[in-house]
Amino acid sequence: MYESFYGFSARPFQLNPDPDFFFASREHRRAMGFVEYGLHQGEGFIVVTGEIGAGKTTVIRNLLAGLDSRRIAAATLVSTQLGADDTLRLVAAAFGVSTRDLPKSDVLLALEARLAAEAARGRRCLLVVDEAQNLAPGAVEELRMLSNFQLGAHALLQTFLVGQPEFRRILQGPGMSQLRQRVIAACHIGPLDAADARGYIEHRLAHVGWKGNPEVTAEACAAVHEASGGIPRRINLICDRVLLSGFLSGTPSFSVGAVREVAVGLEAETLEEPRGDCDAARDGGPGGTQSVVAAGDPREVDEAVVTFRRFLDWIRQGGRDRGDRA
Repeated sequence: MYESFYGFSARPFQLNPDPDFFFASREHRRAMGFVEYGLHQGEGFIVVTGEIGAGKTTVIRNLLAGLDSRRIAAATLVSTQLGADDTLRLVAAAFGVSTRDLPKSDVLLALEARLAAEAARGRRCLLVVDEAQNLAPGAVEELRMLSNFQLGAHALLQTFLVGQPEFRRILQGPGMSQLRQRVIAACHIGPLDAADARGYIEHRLAHVGWKGNPEVTAEACAAVHEASGGIPRRINLICDRVLLSGFLSGTPSFSVGAVREVAVGLEAETLEEPRGDCDAARDGGPGGTQSVVAAGDPREVDEAVVTFRRFLDWIRQGGRDRGDRA
């Protein structure tokens, strides 16, 4: 939307994890060290936890992007509330094993045969389970049982368990002692400190060709860090909104005031209860324009309405960047 306005080659602050934007902060360097060590061991479980948006998936994708596919066959499973049998079938399918109409015993045999065949070709099999906090206890036990597959003295399957902090508490629960004994590396990704937050912002901007427009001061980066708590996904959300606001107003600005204004707006969007269509129509006419603005200083409301109407005009004109119209 705003890339041409700032001279960017792409959006610098996308919410989806992208290994091309990987920033080696202190927390993420430590996590990469743990997962690389665990991968080198070639067996057992590696556990990676962190808050929502802390960069867990980015770390794992960065690791996977550097793997030699001739030596490692990797499969990814995003966990949902599945039972043990469904989890087993998803793992088998991830490694190319058809499970249709097969009883569980045959699924296990077919999966073991596939893993052994990969090992015979000189490839290790790696399973990455994302959102591991959603695994049912039976599913966790099923994954532990799969770690028993061996060819001679070599494990046929290694598993990365990636999840939110509550997964660590799940692992400490009763009945998990056997799995804990097979965890060979574990790390928790914490929030970025202020220095890394500034480095992260500048790194992502530089990756898309930023040449100093807009100017991003140390004070503005500090404000982003304070508002985001150092969580990368929140940093992305705040910075993306600040850039969008500058585009819509026609004034490229990444100031402390702009950051704080966006942070307050995002908090209001999260905490306020939505109002009905009738109330919206009464407040803002057709479409209820003013209903998206928190009550407060009338001048702030007017400014927000003007900005929102500019956005609507941009949509009606076909979504062209301001740089395209220049």
